[in-house]
Amino acid sequence: MKIQIKKSVKLVEYKKAIDFLEKRVLLLSNSNANELFWILEHPETYTAGVRYAEKEILDKSINLIKTKRGGKITYHGPGQIICYFAIDMNKRNKDIRKFIKTIENIIIKTLNEYKINCFSDRKNIGIWVKHEGKIKKIAAIGIRVKKWIAYHGFSINVNTNLENYKKIIPCGIKDKDITNLKLIKNQDYTNLTKKISNNFIKYFKI
Repeated sequence: MKIQIKKSVKLVEYKKAIDFLEKRVLLLSNSNANELFWILEHPETYTAGVRYAEKEILDKSINLIKTKRGGKITYHGPGQIICYFAIDMNKRNKDIRKFIKTIENIIIKTLNEYKINCFSDRKNIGIWVKHEGKIKKIAAIGIRVKKWIAYHGFSINVNTNLENYKKIIPCGIKDKDITNLKLIKNQDYTNLTKKISNNFIKYFKI
């Protein structure tokens, strides 16, 4: 199965991206399209997964977009890499937990290439780092499976404005903070999108 690599230079509105993704899932389920890995950035957007709770909205003035993905509330904005995908699990092992673990491993392997020590958490989905004596989230994962096609994706904070997370309880987790790569290690992340797409292809190439 061929995986199309798509990269958007300009910011992409959240709803436009999801509409495109949903159409690709439909085509893929009918064997009329290739699998997809799409890298982009969104303008400032707050989204809520199917498990969110109203109490997790701290600033009631935000415009919240409800989605079909798993998980709770999160923030997207410039400086955060979004990686959407549509992967046909019918062609692979129909094991959702294993699939999520694979996504976690892709992120960890990529960040390790930048000498950033990070890890997954069995209780809290996503990728975490220990920074300034605290456990902080560096990457979020939200996945939906439809007819055994896994889609939506993950995000990595590069130089995201962390102040925007104060308007919500990110992913419903109160006792852990959010961070970005620039705060952990101020280095050049220009090739991050290339590295992560290469690692994604390596893991999912049939």
